[in-house]
Amino acid sequence: MQEEALIRVLLADDMKLFRAALRNLLEQQPDFEVVAEVFCGDLIVPTALDLRPDVAVIDIEMPGQDGLTAAVALREQLPGCATLILTAFGSPANLRRALTSQAGGFLSKDVSPQALADAIRQVVAGIQVVDPQVAAAALKLPPNPLTPREIDVLRLSASGSPAQQIGAELFISTATVRNYLSSIVAKLHARTQVDAIRIAVDAGWI
Repeated sequence: MQEEALIRVLLADDMKLFRAALRNLLEQQPDFEVVAEVFCGDLIVPTALDLRPDVAVIDIEMPGQDGLTAAVALREQLPGCATLILTAFGSPANLRRALTSQAGGFLSKDVSPQALADAIRQVVAGIQVVDPQVAAAALKLPPNPLTPREIDVLRLSASGSPAQQIGAELFISTATVRNYLSSIVAKLHARTQVDAIRIAVDAGWI
């Protein structure tokens, strides 16, 4: 009787200790083989193209390219490799980015070992897996109250652009930019402009 092929796994995380623990955990499963570990987002796609894993387990925050951007590139260049985002930053905004990137799964790092193993098997089988607690938090988010122009203004402000520069880029006056920012702070029930940026980023609106 022919043995079933092992699920070949690529691990991408910048924490060496966590990668080692994750490798040890997965290799205790009879159907997993960890074929590569990378510490930098820029190495995910080249390594996957070279070794052709069945699934890449990817952290979001890494040196170089972030994990979600790498997941998009990996899907485009190696569609046969599933992706599972495993992160300590299980925010609704990151979940939305993961779903937009068409990642096969999104789990927080405090998931149980068995749940992680089951999730890897599911994403390899083409079943999308989403952390239920993060999904519930995302569903509780209110709808985005900002207009497209207000989003543009807030995104530029979040990047550090002053009001005059924002106005020049959007072809509106500096006074209009300030009016938009005041309106944004009020709509988001924020204390300050910085607080408004935080609220919008956490919600995935910018």
